[in-house]
Amino acid sequence: MKIKTFSLPAGQTCPGALECKSMAVKDKETGKLSIKDGNKTVFRCFAASQEAQYTNVYNSRQQNLKVLKSLRGSVKMMADYLEEGLLKKGELKFGKGNAKLDKAVTDKETIRIHVSGDFFKQSYFDAWVEVARRNPDKHFYAYTKSLNFWVSRLVELEEVNNFVLTASRGGRFDYLINDHDLREAIVVFSENEAFAQGLEIDHDDTHAMKPGPNFALLIHGTQPKGSEAASALRTLKGKGSYSK
Repeated sequence: MKIKTFSLPAGQTCPGALECKSMAVKDKETGKLSIKDGNKTVFRCFAASQEAQYTNVYNSRQQNLKVLKSLRGSVKMMADYLEEGLLKKGELKFGKGNAKLDKAVTDKETIRIHVSGDFFKQSYFDAWVEVARRNPDKHFYAYTKSLNFWVSRLVELEEVNNFVLTASRGGRFDYLINDHDLREAIVVFSENEAFAQGLEIDHDDTHAMKPGPNFALLIHGTQPKGSEAASALRTLKGKGSYSK
């Protein structure tokens, strides 16, 4: 089933990223794009690799960030612009994706917030909560490492049942996962690793879209040459590609 997606620049908008910290950077003289990993990167963000490979993807995500930053932190203005984007109006660029939907949400238009990027400030997080509140006929979901913003709005989110979040372990605020019993996704390097932790593997966002238990994601995307992540990806022989 088709879903709408919204993305921002990988790494650049991910204040909570640590183990997956990567971003596409553009050379000021040549305009060539390349990947820059963080000093604690364990596995490379697949979205950063996309941006380094495809200039149009990089430009689209940079444009979305530019528009949002121009609104100077106004929750209402950001929410208004995001709503316009959902209706294919305005300057923000939404994309399309394919996903298997659970029966509980098939009657609603579904939006994945951030195939790339994350909630980069509290007011931006709040804007998405407001968009979900205004649109109960739509279903929103997101992975995030910006757990501090999430935790700050736990009470408000109790009244917004069409906004499903999953904590992405491997970031600066992992301690909040245990402190607040947040549902989480863990990137694993093998199917056996997921089995040992008692986690089902989400291959198609079925788990991410709906409330439920913790789950695993197989390592995916282009990984640094010679890294443990690259070796694991070769062993998986495409199982972590999520190409389908």
